[in-house]
Amino acid sequence: MRILGLDYGSKTVGVAMTDPMGITVQPFKTILRDRESKLRKTLSEIQKIVSDYDVEKIVVGLPLNMDDTEGERALRTRDFVEMLKLRVTVPVEFTDERLTTMEAAEILDESGIKRSEQKRVIDQVAAQLILEQYLRG
Repeated sequence: MRILGLDYGSKTVGVAMTDPMGITVQPFKTILRDRESKLRKTLSEIQKIVSDYDVEKIVVGLPLNMDDTEGERALRTRDFVEMLKLRVTVPVEFTDERLTTMEAAEILDESGIKRSEQKRVIDQVAAQLILEQYLRG
């Protein structure tokens, strides 16, 4: 079962994907947009990925506060997912994504990737961490 992981941000969506058997996770791409409200192209691109790669489920990171409450980012993520559900026929689930971007930055630092180059892939790595965490249950 191929699963797509998404790290939704104000101007980017990091995308990661499992192999067809749903065992390993790889960073896939970063979808960029000019403004948070410009979602049509982003949603279309995700819809195309789901179709082209026979994705059977989407997991979206939900950015909870450290005290388990939902702030503005979590509400915007929920709004995004509601729009996404109108475009895809596969189930869409949430998973806690607290600290994944910080962890992604640490991984990239430890890998020796220059800070100036990290911006290009950090959202993909965060999506990978979100999906790996989901798979671990």
